[in-house]
Amino acid sequence: MSVKPEHYDVIRRPIITEKATMASEHNAVVFEVAIDATKPQIRDAVESLFGVKVRKVNTIVQAGKRKIFRGRQGVRKDFKKAVVTLEEGNVIDVTTGL
Repeated sequence: MSVKPEHYDVIRRPIITEKATMASEHNAVVFEVAIDATKPQIRDAVESLFGVKVRKVNTIVQAGKRKIFRGRQGVRKDFKKAVVTLEEGNVIDVTTGL
């Protein structure tokens, strides 16, 4: 499986939070992905970029927060998260980068 330039557009960055770290104990990795990315596109991108086998992909669309800055109300952008569960024996170390 070869790496296509589109794969870098699908996977934006890994999400490193306390909850994502707890998920890594169960062989899952959390990524921020493009808002229009589908589950098969996410699966292909992770498998080709990191050289692992993906068991399943769950996605969440996180709504942007409403914020007030200098008296003006604004809204942060919506973003999509993907929880990628890997097959047994496969590991992605998100702290090292690509």
